[in-house]
Amino acid sequence: MIDDRSGNSDGIDYDERGRGPTLVLVPGSCSTGAAWRPIIAEWQDRYRCVTTSLLGYGRTAERRTAATADMAYEAEMLEAVVQRAAGPVHLVGHSFGGTAALAVALRGRVPVLSLTVIEPPVPELLRHGGEHGHYAAFREMTDAYFEAFRGGNQSAIEAMIDFYGGAGTFAGWPQKVRDYAIATTAVNLLDWVCAYSFHLTRSCLAKIEVPTLVIRGAASHPAMKRATELLAQSLADSRLATIEGAAHFMIATHAEAVANRIERHVACADAKTMEIFARSRGASGEAASRL
Repeated sequence: MIDDRSGNSDGIDYDERGRGPTLVLVPGSCSTGAAWRPIIAEWQDRYRCVTTSLLGYGRTAERRTAATADMAYEAEMLEAVVQRAAGPVHLVGHSFGGTAALAVALRGRVPVLSLTVIEPPVPELLRHGGEHGHYAAFREMTDAYFEAFRGGNQSAIEAMIDFYGGAGTFAGWPQKVRDYAIATTAVNLLDWVCAYSFHLTRSCLAKIEVPTLVIRGAASHPAMKRATELLAQSLADSRLATIEGAAHFMIATHAEAVANRIERHVACADAKTMEIFARSRGASGEAASRL
């Protein structure tokens, strides 16, 4: 565990395993670092994998209220994880964890070698980009979800999960996973408040120069697929990868394909870093020879 700003010993989830390049793996809403086990298993300890949980999940303390919900709180928490990992790191986020990872990259306060985001919810990018139909799909889903939960429907989160994964996704999950999602619904509502207050635009995203891989599922909701396209087009150095047959929860259903994509991206980013380092060393040597 990492102490939070108040010195609370149960502040932030932190776990690590393996050796090699450091990957900080950020899960999405209603989840914990355990969600990355299928991906980590594919790598067979070739990487030092650091996992955590977002605010209000696992053992990570909640710092937000309905009145103060803001992406800055998630970014501060992840920055503490990166600092504990003694970066620089490769930052990987799934779903809302991907949105939080984008916030970290935008702030630029910790060293990040590469960024991978897997279907991050970025509805404001759709709105600012004039994609009003796709934005409305997100808005209508979340408005109905909020209203249902506040009206006493304890299983209101099912509709949100099925929006992401397709009809019947929630019902097909193990009972333990469904129970945890229901138990953390109030936290997820705060996540959505943060997502809608995170005013991403193409111009601000262009400031992120970290090599970025944007991953989406071929079977995902059209609004999510369009959001990932806009995101990849907006970033200064990015690639868009589509996992065939996959939908939003692909880190569980298509672990091998996702793990392979991330691994290739990390290798390319490491090679680029070594090339830049070699060039800087060469330039330093030339400068020294002229003295």
